[in-house]
Amino acid sequence: MAQRDEAQVYDELLVTLVRAGDQRAGERLAARWYPRLMRTALRLLQDRDQAQDAVQEAWAGICKGWGRLSEPAKFPAWAFGILHRKCADRIRREQGQRARTGSLEDVPEPSESARGELAFAIDQALDLLSVEHRMAAILFFGDGLTLVEVAAATGVPVGTAKSRIFHARKHLKSTLEGEI
Repeated sequence: MAQRDEAQVYDELLVTLVRAGDQRAGERLAARWYPRLMRTALRLLQDRDQAQDAVQEAWAGICKGWGRLSEPAKFPAWAFGILHRKCADRIRREQGQRARTGSLEDVPEPSESARGELAFAIDQALDLLSVEHRMAAILFFGDGLTLVEVAAATGVPVGTAKSRIFHARKHLKSTLEGEI
């Protein structure tokens, strides 16, 4: 069995306390998880306002759904799953709107362009992935979720998550090496 670190145990404790009605534990959990959720939403949506809205919607869903979370240890996958759905909804709406208007002016610029050339290149390579592959890659490589957690967060079987990560890794490697 994989050894859990202190942060995971602390998060599980906070989740347990929140489920028991401890509002202060909920505030602590939100403070700990907002930056991770925001980072993921920014990578997916590439727009700070959209990402903030998606994270707020996701957190509202998390707060409403504490009773559906069966095991506190599954909180990361569960929370990222909710965020994934909120971001995917926003991406689909934006794509639909662009398809109806034929406008490309609403395509967001890469966020925080001063981060450096490598970060910019990685963001561009991630943009070329499908939403499903991008989400799997971000959760696995960026947020450090396990394969099982990525599968749970994205609502797919473990084999599908593994395949998406494999293809995303292959695409990112070839893109960053200039082969595409």
